Amino acid sequence: MPQYRKVVLAYSGGLDTSIILKWLQDRYSCEVVTYTADLGQQEDLEPARRRAQALGVQDIRIADLRETFARDYIFPMLRANPLYEGQYLLGTAIARPLITAGMVQAARESGADAIAHGATGKGNDQVRFELAARALEPDLAVIAPWREWDLNSRADLLAYARQHGIEVEQNPDGGSPYSMDANLLHISYEGGVLEDPDAAPPADMWRWTTDPQEAPDEPQILRVAFENGDPVAVDGQVLEPAALMEAVNAVAARHGIGRVDMVENRYLGLKSRGCYETPGGTVLMAAHRAVESLTLDREVAHLKESLMPQYATLVYNGYWFSPEREALQQMIDHSQQEVCGEARLRLYKGSVTVEGRQSPNSRYDPAQATFEDDQGRFDQTDATGFIRLSGLRLKPKEKE
Repeated sequence: MPQYRKVVLAYSGGLDTSIILKWLQDRYSCEVVTYTADLGQQEDLEPARRRAQALGVQDIRIADLRETFARDYIFPMLRANPLYEGQYLLGTAIARPLITAGMVQAARESGADAIAHGATGKGNDQVRFELAARALEPDLAVIAPWREWDLNSRADLLAYARQHGIEVEQNPDGGSPYSMDANLLHISYEGGVLEDPDAAPPADMWRWTTDPQEAPDEPQILRVAFENGDPVAVDGQVLEPAALMEAVNAVAARHGIGRVDMVENRYLGLKSRGCYETPGGTVLMAAHRAVESLTLDREVAHLKESLMPQYATLVYNGYWFSPEREALQQMIDHSQQEVCGEARLRLYKGSVTVEGRQSPNSRYDPAQATFEDDQGRFDQTDATGFIRLSGLRLKPKEKE
């Protein structure tokens, strides 16, 4: 068995990571540094500190990464309009490389020789954490307890917690909570009754968004302004990235926007059922696409759209720090130089509808597009030759 002197643990203070903390101490007789990232999950992180202290941790690190997360991870990703398998806005996937970067930095500063995570051997997160670590610090060891220990179920974890006096959050009926992940971009839910893909999500599962049926009866108009492809202002108020995400999240959640229930294909080959709440991201993507529709050249827009599934898959599978993602990002960022302007959106009972868009860089020419007299701006007779040439390859071959 390898020996480790000091290990940096990605620590939330929840069931899994609290047990992993104790397990690492017992298994490797090592010092554990806990690393907790504040990504805007709207949770009090002090309980995590207290639980770590109760287990004898001396080096407890809680990093406020909200601004970095929004500016350097969410916004660059949203420039691509990414949706994994047409639905998932990648809220968990985009957070993992940032958390890993923080853990690697903590390992460098503390002299740790390994990092550890609480991702299971069946999921995507193990791949995301470990690929990011390999890209940033390839000689740093990674410990994945779920691939080593003999705790094979939530019941086993709860029994271990009771045995060692570890405090964990539980439902009132004594069962384990959903497997959840929350940050500025989303909340995800897995496990429990959701493991039956035909079972409707319980109404009390959703923690962020209003039930669309109970959302306000009056629609709300929201204006989002963009510069170089990034949102910069809401209803005329200029905001920093994290504050902007929080503002749009609050409005969109109130109107029940951003719920997704899907069965997705994990990187390892398994299918899994997940539910997601991504209120602000859903609104921002609609607004971004609206401004892009005015400002992008047709062929650039089509090329960018064709690359979106590949980009989304790279992020989903954990390749944020890969050369191919970075190459795609450069192309995407170049395309965003003219994406400036404002979109006007109508939020109503779970839906977001674009009502208008404007841009100083608009390529839309109303004088040419009009159905009225265009004063000779567009010679419609030119279409005859265009269609004839476009149809040459469609002409049936003459029989001899």
